[in-house]
Amino acid sequence: MGSPDGELSILITDDANIEKINTAYFSRPKPTNVISFSMTEGAFADVNPEAKMLGDIVISMETAMREAEEAMMPVEERFIQLLVHGLLHIFGYDHESPGSDAEAMEKKSEVLMEMLRKERLLGPDTIITAAEQRRKTE
Repeated sequence: MGSPDGELSILITDDANIEKINTAYFSRPKPTNVISFSMTEGAFADVNPEAKMLGDIVISMETAMREAEEAMMPVEERFIQLLVHGLLHIFGYDHESPGSDAEAMEKKSEVLMEMLRKERLLGPDTIITAAEQRRKTE
């Protein structure tokens, strides 16, 4: 993706909060799974170039958990899918605008998810539940 070094803000929230954000910024009065705000392009690209801000990603864990259950996948994997989706938006991929290339975005998402699996950063041996993590630190 030609990713520069930079800072990324991630907010993990609930449906009520993401609905407020979705309404305020996109006039969509409903919760969603992920919202991205790029700081690499558009009106805010030059706000603080020294900080190398890539942008902000907001993920609703309530929606991620529902979607994971519906897809019969671990919630951690669904969270990572949403994070990848948000990152692709930060780097200019689009699936909503007229003339956007949703297929290219989906393919790139699949490539990145497969890369994470190959690097063993994602998969049954690497996904640790919160309960397992607490036991490890006790």
